[in-house]
Amino acid sequence: MKIKNFAMLAGVAGLLAACGGSSIVEPADLNDQRVFFAFNSSDISDEARDNLLGQSLYMKNHADTKIQIAGNCDERGSTEYNLALGARRANAAKAVLVKDGIESKRISTISYGKERPLVKGTGEQVWKFNRNATTTVK
Repeated sequence: MKIKNFAMLAGVAGLLAACGGSSIVEPADLNDQRVFFAFNSSDISDEARDNLLGQSLYMKNHADTKIQIAGNCDERGSTEYNLALGARRANAAKAVLVKDGIESKRISTISYGKERPLVKGTGEQVWKFNRNATTTVK
């Protein structure tokens, strides 16, 4: 019975691998790597997780690298609210890296709230780019 279950699990694993597998790619450089967030959220999407796991792979291969993750928001909301939301976004991104084995002391976080928009302007086509966590090498 155990062999039958193992064979079934191996088959499922093979099927998952054949369906495209992971989209985790190590970036050539960590500067200006960004993950994006939904409105009023610090939840990490699958796409953001894959990006962060690629950053983690880079950090594993470059053990002396230290980074800062800056949380950013769109222009809506008060300054105080957006500073807190930006901090949650930066810390959520950091948590993915730490969970994947990167030492916490190699990662600092900061929140800029709505003070440093990536794209100037108004409306969802602009705001979606300003809701991010941006990685830079320190």
